[in-house]
Amino acid sequence: MASFESVIPDEPDHRAVYTAPARWGVRISGGALHVEGVPLAAIAAAVGTPTYVYGAGEIAARYHALAAACSAAPTLVCYAVKANSSQAVLRHLARLGAGADIVSGGELQRALVAGVPADRIVFSGVGKLDDEIDAAVSAGVRAINIESAEELERVAARARALGKPAAIALRLNPDIDPVTHPYLATGLRESKFGISIADALPIAGRARELAALRLVGVGCHIGSQITDAAPFLASFERLRGVVQALREAGAPLRQLDLGGGLGIPYAAGDPDLDVAALGAALTAAVRPLGLDLVLEPGRYLVGAAGVLLTRVIGRKRGDARSFVIVDAAMNDLLRPALYDAFHPIVPASLAAAERPAVRADIVGPVCECGDFLAKDRLVPWPEPGELMAVLCAGAYGMSMASTYNTRPLAAEVLVREGEFAVTRPRKTVAELIADERVPGWLE
Repeated sequence: MASFESVIPDEPDHRAVYTAPARWGVRISGGALHVEGVPLAAIAAAVGTPTYVYGAGEIAARYHALAAACSAAPTLVCYAVKANSSQAVLRHLARLGAGADIVSGGELQRALVAGVPADRIVFSGVGKLDDEIDAAVSAGVRAINIESAEELERVAARARALGKPAAIALRLNPDIDPVTHPYLATGLRESKFGISIADALPIAGRARELAALRLVGVGCHIGSQITDAAPFLASFERLRGVVQALREAGAPLRQLDLGGGLGIPYAAGDPDLDVAALGAALTAAVRPLGLDLVLEPGRYLVGAAGVLLTRVIGRKRGDARSFVIVDAAMNDLLRPALYDAFHPIVPASLAAAERPAVRADIVGPVCECGDFLAKDRLVPWPEPGELMAVLCAGAYGMSMASTYNTRPLAAEVLVREGEFAVTRPRKTVAELIADERVPGWLE
């Protein structure tokens, strides 16, 4: 996939972005980049940098597009909270009608506080702790996705102890290659995720023997950043036989969960996911089974809706490379260092974009060689103090951020119809230190 290859663009990022800005969730007005009617420069002036900016309208448009695409069959869109766990984003999606896909007790609490009904929450993940299972059972989540025979017994034991039956689904490993970055492929045989197809029926039989459990479905999750319907349909074919066998055995199934992983374009040459065609294909496949379709998109809903604003600190021409040094770093956006992921990085003003371009690495101030946002990019040589926008940063940006080098987390802003609100203020270093405790014997 172009987003994860070592691609050296032959033209500046801003050329494609300024030609078709809506593809990357931004607009151009008055010679400057905007998010939903608000100039990025105005947000940076008011809030500082680095700052994540999310467009509420873009998120809503993508949710409605997916829901409409799947309207031919009962479908529950469970937003993958791990992609962006901002309470404002979660509340926005909950009001639109989205459920939640969670992978921890913390995400469960976030989803419930944001207003997601428990019966629209699915709980995934290979390492659920007993107290997390207890919280999910007590809340009455739609389904706990079982990852192994051992986990099945643990969930049953916790449900018995609580005196409350637990709704479960079997997460199967269909051994499907989604053709994505190796770190993002979760449905291959060698992955830690899911139950093998061969073990599905015996484990399902055991589940039906346990009075504390209600087997309500099967599902899978094959990976992330997928822009083709074929892997999803291949997964369905692997799961369909299991569903039919369970039905013949009398299992009262209600849902088939095909996971998430819907991709977005990052680089200019990346394909756009045809959501309408995907939805039509999936609902046509699932509808004859009489089951609800569950999807768990994260990146698709919020990725293109997010911009990371950063300001140029300085420039450096080395013997072998040139560098643009900005105030955002790997602790703010880990994906380039972790996956060699590509994000368009463009000047926030058209005037700056019109300067001659040079090849440079865009790097942050963190003392790691892996601290880069882009390598060998053709970018207009910026002046110190100018604003740059890292696009398609709404997913797996802030949710993977850290305070490494005692750098406070970026601020977060949500924009709607020409107005913006700070949804996570930037902490001061003094506040970071105040969160810690020094033992009395060191006083």
